[in-house]
Amino acid sequence: MGNFVVSGTPHVRSKENIQSIMRDVVIALLPATVMGIVYFGIPALTLIVVSIVSCIFFEWLYQKLMKKPITVSDLSAVVTGLLLAMNLPASAPIWLPIVGAAFSIIIAKQLFGGLGQNFINPALAGRAFLLASYPTEMTSWTAPVGFSGADAVSVATPLATLKTGVMPDATLTDVLLGTNIGGCIGETCAVALIIGGIYLLYKHVISWRIPVVYIATVFILMALIGRDGLRAPVYELFAGGLMLGAFFMATDYASSPVTAKGQIIFAIGCGLLTSLIRIFGGYPEGVSYSILIMNLCVPLIERFTEPKIFGALPKTKEAKKA
Repeated sequence: MGNFVVSGTPHVRSKENIQSIMRDVVIALLPATVMGIVYFGIPALTLIVVSIVSCIFFEWLYQKLMKKPITVSDLSAVVTGLLLAMNLPASAPIWLPIVGAAFSIIIAKQLFGGLGQNFINPALAGRAFLLASYPTEMTSWTAPVGFSGADAVSVATPLATLKTGVMPDATLTDVLLGTNIGGCIGETCAVALIIGGIYLLYKHVISWRIPVVYIATVFILMALIGRDGLRAPVYELFAGGLMLGAFFMATDYASSPVTAKGQIIFAIGCGLLTSLIRIFGGYPEGVSYSILIMNLCVPLIERFTEPKIFGALPKTKEAKKA
């Protein structure tokens, strides 16, 4: 008889690790990153590099000062920096991603124990902090100029125009490809984001539940309600940060539910809040705040969607009180 190897649990083996997962996320973000650089030129490239380097630096600095293991090689700081940059306008000053990176890494991630212990998405937390602290710098949109060297021209985003009850001049093709419209560096080209999302689904890095249910909820609500009677549900899907949020930020492992039912409830909540903010809120976009709010609800969602252990006895009243 052959030799048997006996080992302790868990017995599940996987080739995936944190670094490989984060590497796949970076690969998935590359199409949108490239398109952002193509449309907005050197300023976008500069902000992306500064944001990534700043996140790596602050993670290394915090762990060095706190005498913790240095984990920058797991690429999680790179993902946070890239996502933060993609949520910035190309006209943002160079110091803005540095401030955002410090908040994202130190406050939203490391102070809660580091990767896996953060209860909100670090990049979104950084964006929300910057939007609340520097609203002018965070909402100064420019039209794509590429590498032409032309002066940047201030424009309104398609969602800002929709907020007034008027259809934007940009066509559906424009918002799909990101041509001739203003917005954050990484959110203008919906096609590039969808390609990246499909890659993550193919690699089984994310589940289909959160992005599909999230996007479907927004579509249904915007079709039923609309903005000031203006119903353009298809346009609402591809304009703004919905694709970026649904595929890359709402699916964050540490701040989203792990159960199937929980993911569906989480996604519906994100879609509902996004639609309500877009329709009734003061901001034309609601993706960031909707995901952050639902991040806070994850412990409650998982409490009520936790699967029952097979063969476990029901809890008695005394046990529940204890």
